[in-house]
Amino acid sequence: MITRANIKGHLHTINVHKALVMRLCFRCGLYRQGILHDLSKYSPLELKTGFRYYQGNRSPIDAQKEQEGYSFSWLHHKGRNPHHWEYWLDNGPQGVHPVKMERRYVAEMFCDRVAASMVYQKDKYTDRSALEYYRAGKDRIMIHPETARDLEYLLEYLADNGLDLTLDFIRRVYLPAGLEQMLPL
Repeated sequence: MITRANIKGHLHTINVHKALVMRLCFRCGLYRQGILHDLSKYSPLELKTGFRYYQGNRSPIDAQKEQEGYSFSWLHHKGRNPHHWEYWLDNGPQGVHPVKMERRYVAEMFCDRVAASMVYQKDKYTDRSALEYYRAGKDRIMIHPETARDLEYLLEYLADNGLDLTLDFIRRVYLPAGLEQMLPL
């Protein structure tokens, strides 16, 4: 059942999340991505799911998947937002396989994960939160090994150095040159 409180709560959550991701992306130099981030969340399909399954402490999509076994809203969302690793799955002769993400989308994915951790964990958030969440679920995802390496490196950098230094590192080092210049492959 969709209540007024669910509508208000979900809109508040996605607005705060989008604004936070936009600020983080801007600090990385990703202005266009910051502005366009998650605009599909405002589509009727995704809004309806958000209103119906809003809980305030996690994604409504997870609640919909638990109740219905899948989420058409998630299929819609991930197909329009290249900062999700699922966007980068392709199928070929050997079946479904992950494709390496462009660094600019890895950086946006980093910003998205940090912002989601901040929004859902509120005062319990630490610079380790996004890394711990990623590590808890990484065995269940199909992500290109180089993309996984880059994302985990950035999340570890955040845990060790804090947000300001990490965003500066992304803007000055990661986006222009990539980790290939720093890490053995």
